[in-house]
Amino acid sequence: MAAFWYCTPEWLEESARAYRSDPSFEQTLKNLSLKVCFRVEAEPSWGIDRDILFCCFLEAGKLIKLGFFSEDDARRQADYILSAATEQWKSILRKESGFTRAFMAGRIKLEMGSRLGVLKLAPYAGAVVDALTRVDIQFPDEMSDEELPEYKSYMREFRVKLGV
Repeated sequence: MAAFWYCTPEWLEESARAYRSDPSFEQTLKNLSLKVCFRVEAEPSWGIDRDILFCCFLEAGKLIKLGFFSEDDARRQADYILSAATEQWKSILRKESGFTRAFMAGRIKLEMGSRLGVLKLAPYAGAVVDALTRVDIQFPDEMSDEELPEYKSYMREFRVKLGV
């Protein structure tokens, strides 16, 4: 299986395709409707020169949207914005740490929305993480000396193109 670079349109597109092709996700999340954005805090050594937001919109388990959003669009459209350092998101996506524990410990911050609402979503966190990890993810700190500059350049390029 090919690895997809973290925080790129291709990663989100392939994750969405994998989600939609597996009916078990929609079934598992059938009681979940949410509009949540995840802020990946800037980490210049990873090529993430400024924060980037990707959002996941579900309606009764059906994936409506998975993509990058501008700050303004995220604040207008999402019910929740959750923020964490790149290493924290990596730890969650690698399943080395759990979402709920990281949230309760303050390693994931709630920027927008109800804390109680986030806690009600917690039982579904594992399934959402599973959906985002159905594809192999390559993180910048795992890239070769040749790949990392290419990733950084691509990150700048697509962010300008998408306005994110």
